Amino acid sequence: MIAVQLSLPFPHAFARDPAIGINQVGYLPASQKLATVPATAQNDFIVEHVASGKAAYTGKLGAAAEWKPADRRVRIADFSALAQPGRYRLRIDGLPPSDEFVVAGDAYAPLAAAAVKAFYFNRAGTALDAAHAGRFARAAGHPDDAVLVHASAASPARPAGTKISSPKGWYDAGDYNKYIVNSAITTWTLLAAWQDFPQAFAAQDLDIPESGSDAPDLLHEAWWNLEWMLSMQDPADGGVYHKLTTLKFAGFVMPADAHAQRYVVQKSTAAALGFAASMAQASRVYARYEAQFPGVAARMLAAAKAAWAWAQRHPQDIYRQPADVSTGEYGDRKLDDEFAWAAAELYLATGDDAFYDEFIARGVAPRVPSWNEVGGLAWMALAAHRDRLTPHADGALIEERVSGMADALVRQWKRSAYRVAMQPADFVWGSNAVAMNQAMVLMQAYRLRGRRDYLDAAQSQLDYVLGRNPLARSFVTGFGTRPPLHVHHRVSEADGIAEPVPGWLAGGPNPGRQDARDCAASPYPSALPALAYIDRVCSYASNEVAINWNAPLVYVAAALQATQGGENPPARN
Repeated sequence: MIAVQLSLPFPHAFARDPAIGINQVGYLPASQKLATVPATAQNDFIVEHVASGKAAYTGKLGAAAEWKPADRRVRIADFSALAQPGRYRLRIDGLPPSDEFVVAGDAYAPLAAAAVKAFYFNRAGTALDAAHAGRFARAAGHPDDAVLVHASAASPARPAGTKISSPKGWYDAGDYNKYIVNSAITTWTLLAAWQDFPQAFAAQDLDIPESGSDAPDLLHEAWWNLEWMLSMQDPADGGVYHKLTTLKFAGFVMPADAHAQRYVVQKSTAAALGFAASMAQASRVYARYEAQFPGVAARMLAAAKAAWAWAQRHPQDIYRQPADVSTGEYGDRKLDDEFAWAAAELYLATGDDAFYDEFIARGVAPRVPSWNEVGGLAWMALAAHRDRLTPHADGALIEERVSGMADALVRQWKRSAYRVAMQPADFVWGSNAVAMNQAMVLMQAYRLRGRRDYLDAAQSQLDYVLGRNPLARSFVTGFGTRPPLHVHHRVSEADGIAEPVPGWLAGGPNPGRQDARDCAASPYPSALPALAYIDRVCSYASNEVAINWNAPLVYVAAALQATQGGENPPARN
């Protein structure tokens, strides 16, 4: 069993940032292994054993090239042939040594487990006891058993001010609200990780209250949120409330100390369709565990169909923020991709060709997914479950569209001086999630066609968020030599513990710097896309955490571990 450890893998070492960029968590024996080096005149590098200082591998640096997002010229050290487990560092004459790193058959198993357990730490409506949460134990907050229907969500059966119960779920990000649009893509991604790489989760012991049952911990954790999502559907008409929220963001207090009234706000087409897609997918996943979750699969499929029917009757009910509400909007005015996603998942759940025709009719191009761009999820779902396609579907087209997405990323990866697919335009709010969603697309294509370049490009994306970046820091709390310590996360700031809750992916560099005024006392060091980041609580634009950013981290860490991990991994080819 793989248990989550709440201690850091390496001690913090903030004295001097190394010039050599490395994956600070480590590498699997069979994986690609790259380091990024300043454009030094030296041509040779050495990878040495930490304990003895003896050389384990020697190699030549690649040619120097410029990476525009950071305005830096770098060279690549490729030591992929080093497969012997151990603890190492990389040395080049004239430069400080790299951070220490490991090569191990289980290098990413603790990371994948901690990234899942982060969701447990963000559970709403329950106390986290010390037996499961350790020093991050906390009192319960937000039972959400007396939520009011906001005027924007009023209906004949539920007029404004009606009290409803909508407990459980995950806090969305650094705040204490819950949003259907973001929950939908998050649960989809977590369940896709389970569907695609079940072996990575079968032995996980997350040490959550449900651990030890005969269902995977990941499915129990996802059910905590799915059960909340079900409560957000109006039983009278199938519509789905957009969010459950206070009127304004809470201060930096613990959940038990945040007492403002909470509301369900406006039904929206985007919420209904995201709900329909994730519930249809979940109905297939939980059908295999009927004994552990009795009646759940049928309930979720019925809910998905009802939400789809509501969206057909309300195809353009765009969410518009009420004047008295100022929390996260998750507004989306382009809905063809949501219709396509819901149709694809309902097709896979029912086998009804009419849903496939609806998916095709939307004409949605596959793109790297995000909360407001979900067409790629539809294509990936169909490609991943080709065994469920009816003869009516064009399997070759589906495979070509998904591999085409990945091919474009591979081209970007190969051209990049930093050997990452990230382009300047990808450095947006949540740029690290862009990197992880790109990696998820690459792993989907690898499952389809088995090409090594897909796998290596995905590895590079994980390397980037774990330290092989121009800031020389890991972006995952609790992991790496130089992780974030001051994420924009109310629990982590208010709990009185110096280190943040572990397993969270920080948003990452964002030249938009929408929080510059809030962070005037500790300004961004640069406006360059890959350098616009500060590890400060004030920085919601670069250092917040969010469930939809963590979900692809779970997927990628688990996918690489499952694909190349273990004591006898497949050889590189």
